[in-house]
Amino acid sequence: MTSPTLLAVERSAADAALQEATRTLLDGVPSILADPIRYALAGDGKRLRPILCAASFRALGGTSEAIHGVGAAIEIIHTYSLVHDDLPCMDDDDLRRGRPTAHRAFGVATATVAGAYMIPLAVRQLLRAVDALGLPPDTRSAMVHELTDAAGAAGMVGGQWLDLAGAEHLDALTDTHRRKTGALMAAAMALGAHAALAPGTVVDAFRLAGLRLGLAFQIHDDVLDETASADVLGKTAGKDRANERVTYTALLGVEEARSRAADAAASAREALASAGVEDSGLFDLLAFAVKRDR
Repeated sequence: MTSPTLLAVERSAADAALQEATRTLLDGVPSILADPIRYALAGDGKRLRPILCAASFRALGGTSEAIHGVGAAIEIIHTYSLVHDDLPCMDDDDLRRGRPTAHRAFGVATATVAGAYMIPLAVRQLLRAVDALGLPPDTRSAMVHELTDAAGAAGMVGGQWLDLAGAEHLDALTDTHRRKTGALMAAAMALGAHAALAPGTVVDAFRLAGLRLGLAFQIHDDVLDETASADVLGKTAGKDRANERVTYTALLGVEEARSRAADAAASAREALASAGVEDSGLFDLLAFAVKRDR
């Protein structure tokens, strides 16, 4: 499993960058909008996506601490998706990251608008980070496309739509997971590679690794929903079973789901190895995705 020290250091850096971004981006924004955004972003998240971005950057020789600003943009997009995912018209959840969900704390209308406002905030933050890194215009453009494509119809939004429609078989469920979770993890790793000015083939390998990792992560989420408690997870446990949703554990059982998650994580590592990447810290993160307890 990933070294606790490594995760703690990386998470601390990700949190600091997110706090700085929040202060800057929300300066002058009315409190009715700024307060729920601050609340959502301050939740006790794993910060795995920003950590993956920074680890990918370093695995390719990047050294600038400004990479954490890119991670902050990714985390803003991720958090917006959680705010909307929890809404009554979607998953209708009351608990997120160990606290009441944003719509429970601020009301449905306010949470909906705040979540939507986080999308342009994320793009503004990404542009700030790219400037701080001193990256060329073509890389700047590629990184904006990377993040927004992952958040759009081919990625997270499309995955949420498929999730609402409800998967009926394993292939449909896999497609949902790859879009809803995999797309942003793919973007996180690809953005780290872009920031390191890696060639296109290497960026592609990192994107593929992130996509496979996202599938592993979400399958493991299905396992945790079945096996862990709400106190450990920080969100409602057992909800998929209660709502009779199709999940990997429902279709395959817990042990086979665990095996599928491990296989997907291993295939993520293979994608990196195919590009000549051998980085123990990054490989540890891939393993962590299917060994975590929440």
